[in-house]
Amino acid sequence: MRWRSPGGMMPALFSMIKGGTKANRTAKWLVSGPPLLFLLVFFVAPSLIMLFTSLRFPGEFGGLAPITAPAGAVHGEYGLTLETYQFFFSDILYAEIFLKSFSVAAASTLICLIMAYPLALLIARSEKRFRNLMVLLVVLPFASNFLIRIYAWMIILGPESVFSHFINALLGAIGIAPVTLLFSPFAVLVGMVYVHLPFMVLPLYTNLEKHDPALLDAAQDLGANAWQRFWRVTWPLSLPGVFSGAALVFIPVLGMFAVPDILGGTGDILIGNLIKDQFLGTRDWPFGSTLSIMLTLAVLAITALAAWFARPAAIPEK
Repeated sequence: MRWRSPGGMMPALFSMIKGGTKANRTAKWLVSGPPLLFLLVFFVAPSLIMLFTSLRFPGEFGGLAPITAPAGAVHGEYGLTLETYQFFFSDILYAEIFLKSFSVAAASTLICLIMAYPLALLIARSEKRFRNLMVLLVVLPFASNFLIRIYAWMIILGPESVFSHFINALLGAIGIAPVTLLFSPFAVLVGMVYVHLPFMVLPLYTNLEKHDPALLDAAQDLGANAWQRFWRVTWPLSLPGVFSGAALVFIPVLGMFAVPDILGGTGDILIGNLIKDQFLGTRDWPFGSTLSIMLTLAVLAITALAAWFARPAAIPEK
């Protein structure tokens, strides 16, 4: 057996470490590359296009005006401008629409959480042979068209529907005047919750399913009652699922325009409806882009605040 000196082994060892480092870097790029590419193509690039569009003038017949004046043009507005941002901040109406949209999104998220948490907990603690069936029932509404389901709610909430007659009969029994359910903020809220409820149930179920039952048994052995076991054990462990579900509900509700259009009528204009009208109605693309940019910034700010509040508490050093 030939003896190898330590001096000859060290270069080989460094070469192995260097090769392993390169392999780790390649693996990291292979894993993180597709998500980064997705963000660049579907978020960063559209945001930059919207930002550039918001700095341009609207065209004479809608759309966008040319950046440079065409040959022979006598009058017109060309180039870049901050006029749309000045118009946005000069009218408090748009701030009120933003505030109303955030209020609807927050209320929808809270109602979805209240309704989805018991259902997700029930599914997670059911027998394994029933879980897949219950999850299937949760996602079953996605098998039908979105607009068909929303128009079905128009029939349910209509003034001549059985549900409306039943609600007004109950209100009349306690001395309250009849109410119109359709084309109201109530109808918008019902539609938002109905559409986005599965997006709250699924992250919660995924989180709750992974909880170790031994933790609840240990808490019970220490004298904790059912409420204490939930509040001290189950709820803190489920917070990642709560935050994921809240993000999946809150952000889409902010930009939703189909539900307010169909169930809310003309009286319930949210920021999504306003953006849609600017692009498809008045064809003021620069102002529609400005509204989109402001909505994106507001969502990013709220996401950053939520991430800051949800960060784990630092453990003090002894």
